[in-house]
Amino acid sequence: MKKPGPRLVIATLGVTQILAWGCSFYLPAVLARPIAADTGWSLGWIVGGLSVGLLAAGIVSPKVGSTIDAKGGRPVLIASSILLGAGLATLALAHSLPVYMLAWLLTGVGMGTGLYDAAFATLGRLYGKRARSAITTLTLWGGFASTVCWPLSAYLVEHLGWRGACAVYALIQVFISLPLHALVIPKAIPAAHGPTPPAAGQGHPSPAALTGSRRTRAFLLLAAILTFGAMTASMIGVHLLTLLQARGLELAAAVALGALVGPSQVGARIVEMAFGRHYHPIWTMVASVALVAAGVILLVAGFPILALALALYGAGNGIGSIAKGTLPLALFGPFGYASLMGKLAMPSLLAQALSPSIGAILIEWGGADAALRLLSGLTCLNLGLVGLLWVTTRKR
Repeated sequence: MKKPGPRLVIATLGVTQILAWGCSFYLPAVLARPIAADTGWSLGWIVGGLSVGLLAAGIVSPKVGSTIDAKGGRPVLIASSILLGAGLATLALAHSLPVYMLAWLLTGVGMGTGLYDAAFATLGRLYGKRARSAITTLTLWGGFASTVCWPLSAYLVEHLGWRGACAVYALIQVFISLPLHALVIPKAIPAAHGPTPPAAGQGHPSPAALTGSRRTRAFLLLAAILTFGAMTASMIGVHLLTLLQARGLELAAAVALGALVGPSQVGARIVEMAFGRHYHPIWTMVASVALVAAGVILLVAGFPILALALALYGAGNGIGSIAKGTLPLALFGPFGYASLMGKLAMPSLLAQALSPSIGAILIEWGGADAALRLLSGLTCLNLGLVGLLWVTTRKR
């Protein structure tokens, strides 16, 4: 049987990423209120299920990375479909909060084995230094997860209820995502032989991987940058409408402006896909951190054109997903890439799990301005850290 080509593999992962994000990370946005109305549970506990899931994903991510390094991504991604299906089925049957949280625990392990970090690690394991363009293309697919799955979730809730929606997503994982992972994702070559070397003429080779103390410093700096970036994105993602309303907007206007973030993410990723091969991924990270900082600072300053602030933030967040996958590959090389991605993912996912609650406490105690000041400080700190990373990694 002929081995599937990169285009088919990327398209397959693109479809399964849309479905995985849509039935996990983006699920509470549509289902939280119907669940609250049906069960009487507080909205805080219901949304808190996602935090439990992200914590579980963070805890398992180092093991996921080492497993992909040893055995390739195919068995891990198959397991993710099974775990997501089991979590969603349990969610559909949950009639008490403990069972509901157990469902999110299962779903979270599925997220840790099946979302971007695992998919990036799989591509790095399969294609080595050539994985940069594949990772960039995959993020373009993933950018449509909410666009596809929010309307689908709303339709399912309207016709089948929230339990029916969860059951349908469980079936989708088992009967669509699982077969796609099993039939299309190639088996990786044995770990002892390493990733496939780049073919002649396929782009510029990556710089030599960092070693020794420079490698350690670069890893710690990159982990901090990704963690602070995850905190910022998670807090804004959950509280954006509240922050915009604090700037004097009505809810409808806030929703309309917030919708600019998604297209800005996709647009920036298209630009990166077109021109990214001409420069080192460190510049993608620099641009990401700078754009996010500019957008947040404009929000803090009360800049009158809020659309510009959100467009800058969205663009920075969009290419940040690409830098998260491509920069470690360029700095540390393809060998051990999956394990490295697992270690980098752990603090980021834990930060994502905790930061919405931190934001809620800040907004309650000090208003939206307090949360925006914290976000501004985080983005400025990240600017300094990415400068240190550049100094650490440049050739001497």
